[in-house]
Amino acid sequence: MKSIYDIQQLLKQYGTIIYIGDRIADLELMEAELKDLYQAQLIESREYSTALLILRHEIRFLREKEEKDR
Repeated sequence: MKSIYDIQQLLKQYGTIIYIGDRIADLELMEAELKDLYQAQLIESREYSTALLILRHEIRFLREKEEKDR
């Protein structure tokens, strides 16, 4: 798993498609869905931690970009 797209494809395997229209909200919702999958023992801890790292990095990047654009 290397990208947000990979995470979306993983979630899609479990019937979850996320699109709210707000990129940060989408990513936060993906994080919550991943947590649920991990707690239900449907995904491995390595998959979970890698996905979280990717999501949190992207969220941080977008928030910093928003701050910069103000």
